[in-house]
Amino acid sequence: MGDNVKVTDGTDADCKPIHIEGTGKFDRPDYSVTGDPNTDTRSCRKVNDHTLTFSNKKGDKVTISGRGVVSADGKTRTVTLTGTDSTGKKNTSTAVYDKVVGA
Repeated sequence: MGDNVKVTDGTDADCKPIHIEGTGKFDRPDYSVTGDPNTDTRSCRKVNDHTLTFSNKKGDKVTISGRGVVSADGKTRTVTLTGTDSTGKKNTSTAVYDKVVGA
């Protein structure tokens, strides 16, 4: 896991392509994010060589927080997200990736 984080292309809830951009370091201060209507800033913290935590904010309110873990062999990545939807309902999701494009 390097010292910088960069967010780029993805898909929205309707599976439409989106381009989200932001570059920061694993040092906790908020850095700007563009292209995501639900996020103005993000902060990241390196927990150890295999784990990072992050928080997305809209204004001063945390909208999503999460934890990313890379297995010791580097082959599997697990991301757990916790957030609140537009109706105020809390939700949690976990995704496991065994191949990362561009990695």
